[in-house]
Amino acid sequence: MSKFNGFLEAKVMPIASKIAGQRHLLALRDGIIATMPLIIVGSLFLILANLPIPHYADWMQAHFGDNWSQKLNYPIDATFNIMALVSAFTVAYRLAESYNIDALGAGVVSVAGFLTATPFSFLFTSSKVNEILVTGAISKTYLGSKGLFVALIIGILSTEIYRWFVKRDIVIKMPDGVPPSVGKSFVALIPAFAVVIIVWLIRLIVELTPYGSINNLITSVLSEPLKSVGASLGGTLVTEGITTLLWSCGLHGTNIVQSVMDPVWYGLMDDNRIAFQAHQALPHVITKQFFDNFVRIGGTGATFGLVLSMLVFARSKQTKQLGRLAIAPAIFNINEPVIFGMPIVLNPIMIIPFILTSLVTITVTYIAMSTGLVAKPAGIAVPWTMPPVISGYLAAGGKISGAVMQIVDIIISFLIYTPFFRMWDKQKVKEEKSMEQAS
Repeated sequence: MSKFNGFLEAKVMPIASKIAGQRHLLALRDGIIATMPLIIVGSLFLILANLPIPHYADWMQAHFGDNWSQKLNYPIDATFNIMALVSAFTVAYRLAESYNIDALGAGVVSVAGFLTATPFSFLFTSSKVNEILVTGAISKTYLGSKGLFVALIIGILSTEIYRWFVKRDIVIKMPDGVPPSVGKSFVALIPAFAVVIIVWLIRLIVELTPYGSINNLITSVLSEPLKSVGASLGGTLVTEGITTLLWSCGLHGTNIVQSVMDPVWYGLMDDNRIAFQAHQALPHVITKQFFDNFVRIGGTGATFGLVLSMLVFARSKQTKQLGRLAIAPAIFNINEPVIFGMPIVLNPIMIIPFILTSLVTITVTYIAMSTGLVAKPAGIAVPWTMPPVISGYLAAGGKISGAVMQIVDIIISFLIYTPFFRMWDKQKVKEEKSMEQAS
């Protein structure tokens, strides 16, 4: 055990700690998290537009007209389809904060850079017209998940350019009597000009290539390869394995891994949301909801089953008390009391099921969804704190199979954790008896 702990402390923790504190990854994570309120609000309207209740559509049509579902799509478009635009601002804002420079100015400049990179034209197809080129407008796909990678890259690039000018004092300074808000806007003037010019030149160069636009270039070179990895069973097993391993070292593995993979999983989620709205077959099994609502029941490591095992089999005073304290947070997928209270961190006995349970539930859930036994996540952003069974039902687009899948995953978690927990519990019983005898 000491050798294993020594390996984790000497080899894994230093590298993971550096990654966890990397300012650009933190900015990506925090910037994307800032879009969550909008996505959840949009998901509520998405549920209302597609409630699986008999005669619901007829009732809505009778009371609100033939276009009732189209009207419910207005808030959906106003939330899901500005994900990239908002992220361009929030990522730059968070990164600028970490550098202690004007975050608001950096965010505004980033939005200008993002729009400079975005084509103001798109091809439109309808039942009446085969294909026409619309100019002077931005396709909502560029402002939504399809433009997310461009927004993240521009957010980081523009802020680094902004910082370069500010740190070298290459800015316009106003006299002391000028209000601070006015002074800050003039400070941003030269950096903003530089960002727009640089992004504009990059766009002109890319337009000379077969890609045609920065969006197409990023999609081909970065987005699609990452999607193919993030949407695969193998890629998912690797990412969740890394997540649980980092947690085992006492680091917040979820935040570290999500800072890299969230753009991929949100894009996959939005693909499913668009298909769900159009009543088409859902293209992906792996989405953001696959992790939040099916793999991490009770928290990372699917520890809900562990807490149930504690309530049923605990014999030591310590684990009995911990089980009673941990069950309420576990219902809302919060498992820090178990990870640090048992602990799972640097505990060779409990690290094994902690990692194994995630890998097994991922595999079983993926097979069940890919074969059609269970409904795939419908692109509805159910909050990760939503209790199990309810969250599975909602995430699957109102399909009972989603709730059943969560129950199966909880049973799997319970069965894997129980033998390891009972070994750990026996050690605690012996420790308590020896302490009582010594006293």
